Amino acid sequence: MANGSGARPLRVLVAGGGIAGQALAFWLTRGGHRVTVVERFPALRATGAQVDLRGQGIEAVERMGLLDAVRGQLVDEAGVAFVDARGRAKATIMANTSGRGRQTLTSEYEIMRGDLVRILHDASKDDTEYVFGVSVEGFEQDEQKVIAHFSDGTSGEFDLLVAADGQGSRIRQAILPADFDPYWRVGIHMAYWFIPRIASDSDIRDTYMVPGGRQIMRRSHNPTETQVYFVMREESEEASAIHRKPVERQREFWASRFRDAGWQTERFIGGMQTSPFFYSQEIVQVRTDTWSKGRVVLAGDAAHCASPYSGMGISGGLVGAYVLAGEINRHPGDLPTALANYDSVLRPFVDEIQGEVNPRLLRLGMPMTQRAIDAFQAATALACFLHVPDLAARLSKGDRGGSWQLPESPAPISVV
Repeated sequence: MANGSGARPLRVLVAGGGIAGQALAFWLTRGGHRVTVVERFPALRATGAQVDLRGQGIEAVERMGLLDAVRGQLVDEAGVAFVDARGRAKATIMANTSGRGRQTLTSEYEIMRGDLVRILHDASKDDTEYVFGVSVEGFEQDEQKVIAHFSDGTSGEFDLLVAADGQGSRIRQAILPADFDPYWRVGIHMAYWFIPRIASDSDIRDTYMVPGGRQIMRRSHNPTETQVYFVMREESEEASAIHRKPVERQREFWASRFRDAGWQTERFIGGMQTSPFFYSQEIVQVRTDTWSKGRVVLAGDAAHCASPYSGMGISGGLVGAYVLAGEINRHPGDLPTALANYDSVLRPFVDEIQGEVNPRLLRLGMPMTQRAIDAFQAATALACFLHVPDLAARLSKGDRGGSWQLPESPAPISVV
């Protein structure tokens, strides 16, 4: 490949082999650049829960030529049901499959994170050097280069270091002021894991509300597995710290918070104890005034994590990678301009999708009392009876992300 600009190909190091890192590698190699992706896990981390694609994220996948591959791996989730302690649906909001307007609580493009990771890896691996079991431990830079120091004791010289290492990015810490807190918190925590599927687990996502600002979700993505989510409102030091504790401590914490919740909690907690996949996190957004410093730039969740409640986290990572690669491919000999443009072009979109998260609405959806839960379900049932969610989705001008348009293709593809 050649970038067609006359500038020499750049040596780009991407820290993090997730969605944003692999999408960035895909586009940069098509601009003729030499890309190395280092991933701290010993193999491709093709795991994770169900995610969705919306709006501009779907368009980004289509421009990669991967939409058919994604469609081949979609999860068939027909909608969301709010259930009581006996599992009876009190209200159900169906997915908007009309192809018009805004998606509802369930997207038309639901996919397992692991499947999307594999699709992106297959599309980028032939032109990208992937190094597993290695992370960036430190770096130093000047006007001409950045030298990265790796966890295996080696070092390497590059033109650009991209931190695509997630919402807890250590590289981000190194380029921001020491006392700066990039996290915007909403006081909500989540854990999720997989358990064996049983006959009563339908293709409708079940949501069960529990007094005390707690919520349980169950959704099934294949014939043998079901995903379980425990979500709660809590603004305690213990809750914020638990996500950094050993996994066994995390399991004990979540079991203690939900043991009295009813419905299928006993089944879910029992499955949690033996599940090979378990993840616990605080729901946050990453908000910073700058995404770069010199030859180091942030991408994906490290730059602008929008949180699961935005519905645009994965789409944001794909769109951000597309924009960053586009500016680098347009200005390979002028990285300061490329990185400044990346910020100015993408930030309106990021502001839009992060603004979708309204703490008041989140708290409304996680009532503290049984009376408030009953009122929420009654109001939702009435809205569904009147087809309000369906009409609102179909008549909306567009999906999340507003009217922001994906820029033109990052780089012409030419073969040398």
